[in-house]
Amino acid sequence: MLMLYTLPEILLILAAAIIIDWIIGDPRWPTHPVIHIGRLIKRLERVLLASRLSRRSGGIVLTVVVLALSFVVMFIITYSAAAVHSWLGYAVSAWFISTTIAVRGLKEAAMQVYQPLVEGRLEEARKYAGYIVGRDTQQLNEQEAARAAIETVSENTVDALVSPLFYALLGGAPLAMLYRAANTLDSMVGYKNDKYREFGWCSARTDDVLNWLPARLTGLLLVAAAALSRGLSAPRAWGAIRQFAHKHPSPNSGIPESAVAGALGIELGGVNWYFGQQSERARMGWPHRPLEAMDIKRTIRLLYLVSLLLLAGVLAGWLFVYSSFTFKVL
Repeated sequence: MLMLYTLPEILLILAAAIIIDWIIGDPRWPTHPVIHIGRLIKRLERVLLASRLSRRSGGIVLTVVVLALSFVVMFIITYSAAAVHSWLGYAVSAWFISTTIAVRGLKEAAMQVYQPLVEGRLEEARKYAGYIVGRDTQQLNEQEAARAAIETVSENTVDALVSPLFYALLGGAPLAMLYRAANTLDSMVGYKNDKYREFGWCSARTDDVLNWLPARLTGLLLVAAAALSRGLSAPRAWGAIRQFAHKHPSPNSGIPESAVAGALGIELGGVNWYFGQQSERARMGWPHRPLEAMDIKRTIRLLYLVSLLLLAGVLAGWLFVYSSFTFKVL
């Protein structure tokens, strides 16, 4: 990407990708690239688990092959489009980068939990919560269903917004798609159960490494978003990151979750159930008030504010670079 376009062009492509996601969201047609990546992972998983490789070695092969193919295929597509015409290259790159982010998709998924909750349809809220979290949802009460949605939006502010844009800035659509492939691998095989503890080790560690810096950038962006939101607390968001983030089992997820909990004045984490087994998740934030369904909408507002801050930053960067270039020419 950096070889194909100048920095001002790249920044405008990122701005277009953010806006496309706001308007269109996850495309139903053509098939979303992540679906193709997921199918590839499943096929390779069956082959590698049946091979003579150890589970850890097979998992390393899986990670390398999926990431390499995702990058190479996307590079060929974007390079070919740019070779036909520069504007086609811009459009194709913006479109594919937009498929690696999911602001609108996260909003829609969370609202499918929120709406039934406020209308008293708990069973329906549990059903939709089950679509976005891995925990058991059949026995969730209203607060627990809301917490599931809030934690999902919080964590995915990194995975589905900041990280893919960060890698798109560094390497365009190919690197953004490589990141999305790594994140998909982690979501499919990065578990710590008997089947995937060794096989998914490389995928999980790769996702942790790729998200390390973007997660910390997200924490700062969430603090800024809280400062722009009436009724939310930026100092409390920052304090929660410093006090609670390191307690999370993930080196990255605790940052956005604690930031959101602090900003809203609620407590996230606590008891979850997985396949009938109780699990105590580190608690994030201070419970200044009970968690409520409306906190889902407040978290969505923070998500959109972060995306707006990123768009503003991208456009400001474009204006600075473009004006500097113009000044030099003059």
